[in-house]
Amino acid sequence: MLARSDRLVLLTGASGYVGGRLLRRLEDTGGRVRCLTRRPQLLRDRAGHVTDVVQGDVLDRGALVGAFDGVHTACYLIHSMGGVGAFEELDRGAAANFAEAARLAGVQQIVYLGGLGRDHELSSHLVSRHEVGRILRASRVPTVELRASIVIGSGSTSFETVRALVDHLPVIVAPRWMETLAQPIAIDDVLDCLMAAIELVRPIDAVYEIGGRDQVTYAELMREYARHRGLHRRVMHIPLITPRVSRMLLGRLKPAYGPVAAAMVDSLRNETIVTTVPERVAFGRARRGLSSAIELALAEEDQAFADMRWSDATAASRSRWGGNAVGRRLVCSRAMSVSPRPDAAFAPIQRIGGATGWYALDWFWKLRGLLDSVRGGVGLRRGRRDPQKLRIGDAVDFWRVERLESDHLLRLAAETKLPGRLWLQFEVEANGRETVVRQTTVFDPAGWVGLAYWYLLYPIHRTVFGRMLHGLGRAMQTDHAISDRAAGVSAASAQGVRA
Repeated sequence: MLARSDRLVLLTGASGYVGGRLLRRLEDTGGRVRCLTRRPQLLRDRAGHVTDVVQGDVLDRGALVGAFDGVHTACYLIHSMGGVGAFEELDRGAAANFAEAARLAGVQQIVYLGGLGRDHELSSHLVSRHEVGRILRASRVPTVELRASIVIGSGSTSFETVRALVDHLPVIVAPRWMETLAQPIAIDDVLDCLMAAIELVRPIDAVYEIGGRDQVTYAELMREYARHRGLHRRVMHIPLITPRVSRMLLGRLKPAYGPVAAAMVDSLRNETIVTTVPERVAFGRARRGLSSAIELALAEEDQAFADMRWSDATAASRSRWGGNAVGRRLVCSRAMSVSPRPDAAFAPIQRIGGATGWYALDWFWKLRGLLDSVRGGVGLRRGRRDPQKLRIGDAVDFWRVERLESDHLLRLAAETKLPGRLWLQFEVEANGRETVVRQTTVFDPAGWVGLAYWYLLYPIHRTVFGRMLHGLGRAMQTDHAISDRAAGVSAASAQGVRA
């Protein structure tokens, strides 16, 4: 029997939501991983250097030849919703090709993530999910099928659908399916179950139902998410709303997830709760409740944004009016090139606020501070601790230093009273003989009020922050000129002494 570290795991869906996170888990354990993808060039930058990325399409049986060679465990984490054609037929063909390739290659274990739901009057989506499981098990390769309800995590289609409704609608119009029971599960708990299936000592052929600690209606799920976001949402029950209307609404609210979310609407009438507790501890242990799962999802999203380098993330993107949407946040980024070195260019950024001011339109900042003070906010009265240097946690007028990397990065978090959260970030990078200075504003709107605030004031903010960046550029050039003159005087003095 192969040691777990010697087993080769074939992973499909690594460019997707669950698969991408499972790939990181597998790489962190030091195991051998091979990713099967239609577009390997897009995945190679995300995969570790020891991960084998091969090209293949499960809809093309011939393209799978060789991909399963030496594989011990094969993970099936793909579906055809949102693709071209009837997804049921595509899923059926893909599962059959995958199962046959696994059988011929002598794969020991298949791991599949499907959907919860009793086998009675299921939606076409859930019928297809269950059918895929049956096709995989029919291959005679032992298959662990994990059936889950809504996955709570930033990027999960079901979770993003909930967010779109709660964030954008002041009143949530509730059709009948809003009172359907579900058992949401945190993405980390799903990954724990998948890893447990991959690391089984011996192959198993079984179906396991997995879910979080709480069984809730979709209305309760939305209220809990609203509570975590500090939003007040009223749910109005109108049972006459048809699935077609619901699909149209979801497609417009969340275009990035719209096609898949709309296709899932019919599934919302089916209860997706755990009815049989798995006997194996690895799959049946107590998991996070809904509140904890949402809190974890929002915290992980905040951390991902905290680690974001906008100089990399926005370098190739074209700025749109109103900013680019990244998740639920709106991002505006602009850059300029200057001649001073990064350390010299960063010095004026460190002096921002307080007596120095904001390098342009100071009257606007004073007015903004006054309005904030009137509303009971901090205003501009705090100034700053030191006129030249900053450290993490320092107050800068109505901002707070959240992140600071010497001569490279400064991120300020606004502490004004806003319908959302606002960050201002500066990044300084050497680029050949020049230095690139990037200024990025990130706004996390609190519901539709926050969105209205952002778009109504966007022309003003665009002007203010644009002028600020140009003012910083002038300050950098001035510092550079003074430094050059000082260097010239020093050189002349030294020459005079030698003479």
